Amino acid sequence: MATLLSSHQLSKGGILSNHPLKRLLDYGHGYHRQVWQASLCSVANKFFDLAPPALIGVAVDVVVKQQDSIIARLGVKDILGQFLILSFLTAIVWILESLFEYSYERLWRNLAQDIQHNLRLDTYKHLQNLELAYFEERSTGSLMSVIGDDINQLERFLNIGANDILQVVTTVFIIGVAFFIVAPSVAWMAMLPIPFILWGTFTYQDLLAPRYDDVREKVSFLNSRLANNLSGITTIKSFTSEEYEAARLAADSDAYRRSNTKAIKLSAAFIPIIRMMILVGFTALLLFGGIAAVNGKMTVGTYSVLVFLIQRLLWPLTRLGQTFDLYQRAIASTKRVMDLLDTPIDIHSGSKPLSVDTVAGNLKFENVYFSYPNGTKVLNNICLEIPASNTIAIVGSTGSGKSTLIKLLLRLYEVGGGRITLDQSNIAEFNLTNLRQAIGLVSQDVFLFHGTVAENIAYGTFDATDREIKMAAKVAEAHEFITKLPQGYETIVGERGQKLSGGQRQRIAIARAILKDPPILILDEATSAVDNETEAAIQRSLERITLNRTTIAIAHRLSTIRNADCIYVMEDGQIVEAGIHQELLEQNGIYAGLWRVQSGLKEVETPLR
Repeated sequence: MATLLSSHQLSKGGILSNHPLKRLLDYGHGYHRQVWQASLCSVANKFFDLAPPALIGVAVDVVVKQQDSIIARLGVKDILGQFLILSFLTAIVWILESLFEYSYERLWRNLAQDIQHNLRLDTYKHLQNLELAYFEERSTGSLMSVIGDDINQLERFLNIGANDILQVVTTVFIIGVAFFIVAPSVAWMAMLPIPFILWGTFTYQDLLAPRYDDVREKVSFLNSRLANNLSGITTIKSFTSEEYEAARLAADSDAYRRSNTKAIKLSAAFIPIIRMMILVGFTALLLFGGIAAVNGKMTVGTYSVLVFLIQRLLWPLTRLGQTFDLYQRAIASTKRVMDLLDTPIDIHSGSKPLSVDTVAGNLKFENVYFSYPNGTKVLNNICLEIPASNTIAIVGSTGSGKSTLIKLLLRLYEVGGGRITLDQSNIAEFNLTNLRQAIGLVSQDVFLFHGTVAENIAYGTFDATDREIKMAAKVAEAHEFITKLPQGYETIVGERGQKLSGGQRQRIAIARAILKDPPILILDEATSAVDNETEAAIQRSLERITLNRTTIAIAHRLSTIRNADCIYVMEDGQIVEAGIHQELLEQNGIYAGLWRVQSGLKEVETPLR
């Protein structure tokens, strides 16, 4: 493959520097040794595969000429001896052919698996390093399609297509040389169709390329629909929209089918057309070669070899259609994979190390601005300071920018202006992993992975002991309900924790944060979706874990944050009020209005702090 698919740049119409194949070859630089080994085995296998027709010609020569045969000229006059030599050579050829076939099959398939494995890992790792906005603008299904099916298309080509191309080229070269040496007068007849076959192949390649690009796009839409519907199966059932969603899936599937049909319509015509071109060369050799043999200008053995070889030369060319079909699918998929790998990472890690043990937790937002790429302004000149070990609360209407502040602190987004400091240092200077290790997040939307309760509590603190996991669960008031589960801490929670209630998931998330023991804790609506009893339990655990650590609490229920050291009220991306609970009530502003609305609700007995 390294010989055939060279990475040099060609002129317009050939392989350009940004061609997916060139980019793949650049990526696969570390596999060159494996590629060469597999390629040599493919060539050697084809060499020995073409030897039997030559041996048949020698056998015919022995039968016809006997003591004047080619082998007899080497000194073996006995007919039995000549056939024994032929039998021995045949056995050697078949053994070597089989050996090299085993070798190239193993090498190409292992190479395909290695490249597929490493490319998928590299793509996934790159994907993890992209900013949060990238995922918000794309569907999970389309990304799964790239990491899954697109990389699998490349594997299919390496498994089959690369070897086929090599063997076709080897066949053309060996048989072409043999023809011009043995029978130059008719060699041109056998070779006549080859330029037209190659021209047709590359023409078809250009015609198929956009069709397979469309196929990959349609399958991406289909996968996106499937992933979205399976994730929302509860909503689909509750709104009895099964038929509606089945119809939408049918439309996407039909679009994929029609896109494939267009590609198949063109690719299926390739082999019949090539067969007609092959017919010309085969018929010419059969006719003119036969006449030459009858007239004594060519031996019967030579004619027999040529008739066998012309089939071995031309018929494999019909497989080029299937091979280039695989190639085009692989190139379309490679383009999508490489485009993802080429996506620039906007949020880069700083070089300054940050030890969790040394973090005091003093946070400061200095004139912070943030806007989405489309220009929508979210935060406007935010200035606030959170002293170490203090608890501050942020309240405000939906869309006021509260959660965006948290994402900026975690560097899930990058500030558009101003800066955020931790212990007097810009957070952009810190190693990104170290920074996030110093922050614990308990979110309103708790995400649990498919696995056991213990695994989810220990997520992010993977070296935690069973004793530490249980201690964290007890502090989070989760131990009691966990022990009542069918397998206790070894109970499988299901995808996204669907086997647990909202309050149970929330307490496991709190236990996870307790086990992490970060110097900075973020509570993003941690009690908004639970009942009063569960909220009281959560508040008791939060009261314990917020002591002596910097805490930021985002809340709609004002009763949960009334004892915070400072409460900030946000509106339209700005801080419009700040102070402790009583001061804000006396200001009779937005906070006071929110408090009056909620004051009739039962307050939680144990508020935060």
